[in-house]
Amino acid sequence: MIIVDTGFLYALLDRSDAWHERAVAAAPTVEEGWVTTWPVLTEATHLIGRRLGTRFASALMDEVAEGGLVAWDIPPGEARRIPAMMLRYQSLPMDLADASLVLVANHLGHGRILTTDERDFGAYRWKNRQPFTNLLG
Repeated sequence: MIIVDTGFLYALLDRSDAWHERAVAAAPTVEEGWVTTWPVLTEATHLIGRRLGTRFASALMDEVAEGGLVAWDIPPGEARRIPAMMLRYQSLPMDLADASLVLVANHLGHGRILTTDERDFGAYRWKNRQPFTNLLG
């Protein structure tokens, strides 16, 4: 499965976004499976709904409901790691959505991600030392 971030989901839908063409080119990777988190979906539906309209935010949630995009639940035991990560990356700063994606990478054992956030995901490390590989880059 490939990890997906808010920026990628938004760029996929917004034809005027600078990342749109790269996002569309990466869309076939859905065949490998996409996974994200509820914090990312919260962020994405808010951004998409505000900028593109509720119809687009609703369509994204249809993808989740139909299984085209898997929403990973943060296990309660893993949630305790988020505050320390946020402090470690406070200079960026790291938000909850990004922290949740680091947890997904730890869980999956890889950092293959679709994101427009090159700066942050260039700095974050999964398993504390492994770099992410941005498939949009």
